Amino acid sequence: MNLPNKITCVRLALIPIFVFFYMADFIPYGKLVATIVFAAACLTDFIDGKIARSRGLVTNLGKFLDPIADKVLVMAGLLLLIAYPIVPNVGTEVAPAIMPQYVGIIAAIIILARELIISAFRQVAATKNVVLAADMYGKVKAVFQFITLIFYFVYAFVIEEFYNAGSQAWLTANTVLNIIGYVLLAVTVIMTIVSAWK
Repeated sequence: MNLPNKITCVRLALIPIFVFFYMADFIPYGKLVATIVFAAACLTDFIDGKIARSRGLVTNLGKFLDPIADKVLVMAGLLLLIAYPIVPNVGTEVAPAIMPQYVGIIAAIIILARELIISAFRQVAATKNVVLAADMYGKVKAVFQFITLIFYFVYAFVIEEFYNAGSQAWLTANTVLNIIGYVLLAVTVIMTIVSAWK
């Protein structure tokens, strides 16, 4: 196994670590640690690809393993943000980061459906000894997914540690952050759909 593929495996290994810290409410600033680990995992996606291309280490295993690592990483992040509740510092109800919850669920269904369809195409191609690597649209889609999820992880950390529902400034800030999150999520879903057709 060459270096890029080892880095891809590191990305897979980081997934349970960031999931643990996101859910470990007993650890101070656990969600911040989870955000850093998740961002590091996202960064490995660019590092392994750059090394593979610059050193001529592109392999069929890498073309197969890299997209799988991305899919598992993104779906793990989405599930956490949709299903696991944030416990705010003071003065508001417990809720997941993406609210209303159905928005996150619809986005997750679209993203998951796209990934399953593309995976099915790859399996069919593999039976004909053809390995389909991610194209430029797929890479742009992945970037938007990573940015959106990192934003929501940071949002979850901020709300859990600092939010105060009794403060008008915080209520306004929360509204602005929610709007930014919705825009990022919408762009991500659109890019996910577009990348499936290109």
